[in-house]
Amino acid sequence: MLESSKIPTSYCRLRMSECTSKTQGYTMAKAGSNSTLEDEGCTNLSIIAVQKNIEEETDASCASPTLAQDLNREPVYNWQATKRSLKERFTFLFNNELLSDVKFVVGKGRQAQRIPSHKFVLATGSAVFDAMFNGGMATMSTEIELPDVEPAAFLALLRFLYSDEVQIGPETVMTTLYTAKKYAVPALESHCVDFLTKHLRADNAFLLLTQARLFDEPQLASLCFDTIDKSTVDAINAEGFTDIDIDTLCAVLQRDTLSIRESRLFGAAVRWAEAECQRQQLPVSTENKMKVLGKALPLIRFPLMTVEEFAAGPAQSGILSDREVVNLFLHFTVNPKPHVDYIDRPRCCLRGRECSITRFQQVESRWGYSGTSDRVRFTVSRRITVVGFGLYGSIHGPTDYQVNIQIVEYEKNETVGQNDTGFSCDGTANVFRVMFKEPIEILPNVCYTACATLKGPDSHYGTKGLKKVIYELPNASKTCFYFFSSPGNNNGTSVEDGQIPEIIFYT
Repeated sequence: MLESSKIPTSYCRLRMSECTSKTQGYTMAKAGSNSTLEDEGCTNLSIIAVQKNIEEETDASCASPTLAQDLNREPVYNWQATKRSLKERFTFLFNNELLSDVKFVVGKGRQAQRIPSHKFVLATGSAVFDAMFNGGMATMSTEIELPDVEPAAFLALLRFLYSDEVQIGPETVMTTLYTAKKYAVPALESHCVDFLTKHLRADNAFLLLTQARLFDEPQLASLCFDTIDKSTVDAINAEGFTDIDIDTLCAVLQRDTLSIRESRLFGAAVRWAEAECQRQQLPVSTENKMKVLGKALPLIRFPLMTVEEFAAGPAQSGILSDREVVNLFLHFTVNPKPHVDYIDRPRCCLRGRECSITRFQQVESRWGYSGTSDRVRFTVSRRITVVGFGLYGSIHGPTDYQVNIQIVEYEKNETVGQNDTGFSCDGTANVFRVMFKEPIEILPNVCYTACATLKGPDSHYGTKGLKKVIYELPNASKTCFYFFSSPGNNNGTSVEDGQIPEIIFYT
């Protein structure tokens, strides 16, 4: 190979001229022959070798202003012949001064980069770039500043527009997603979302949820919510939880599907409030924690706690007013329960489809209550999770009932779940749902007693009861319920007639 220090300026020009004329013949002949260029000026040099030699032969010995301008083109002379596909040719132009007609100054300060590009390529891949260069308000500038975009993300966008290649990583995926959205390139957006989805875990679910909401990515947000539902404890213990904004916190607290005790959820909300006080440069005081929690506080379901959990945590936190504390204590301990401004709907962390079975075939009128529990025993053929009962309501029009519902494991006489609550009915013969605070696991072939103690006026009741009820879904296993009368005083309820017409469950 020729050493550049030995190449005179006149030789550089002559050799370029000779190779130019010869490569024209080479290009036409190459389709039918594998011959190389052979003559006095370019002996045994292929097009690639010519290009390589020209690149290596550029130095100060060929440095006049005119020649330097020529040599900026010479290193890529006839580059088209070495690119077999449209993708290869456009990839070669990516981040290349060759033929560029616009330059972007991307980033801020010392981190800014000057990136060459081609308006035609950008306009064919992005409606935003098309409007920028060809619309009614098209810019005439050949240098455009983009201070709000990261250079690495912008290069990832350009690489995709030029070559369909995707280069994203954990450090650049969020900025690339932002850039893809800014310039309306949905295909690259989709790649970014797929990348985030594959790397979604409980310990980063809140971080990604915040970004998904910020960038309006409902599919990613839904997947984040699912992960938080399944692994709520791990998710709220992750570092990213305390960094979320108030709207994201509210979106989480509104969910019925979190798998966590309400007392722990309250503790997590307090941790978030402490971090928010610091972000707002407020003293971490009880008053300020109440202030920053704001609309999130009523979304915590204090009635779902046990009285012991409430007494040990929220009642002593100072975040609730004295009146709220008293009312909640009364809610836990007396009947009828006073109204509280907090949701008492249970959070059911179960996945899949809610199911229910009805054990009566007919409804009649006038079933009275004197403080005795209505009870019936049952077993199931496979493992299920019971979340509530369906109960009959008043025959005298719209009425409120106070009710305690329980499930007791019969042989051990052990209560496995209960809720002291109330429900409203409309005077019809419909069944009204009453839910447990938490899902209750029911094991196959184990006898349980379903109990309901109602306080209120006479109600409807069921007759023509079934001893066996089969629940079956298409392409799913059967679930068989077997009912037995419970010994003792059951307020008249039996297999044949009475209360507790419905069991609500998940398989």
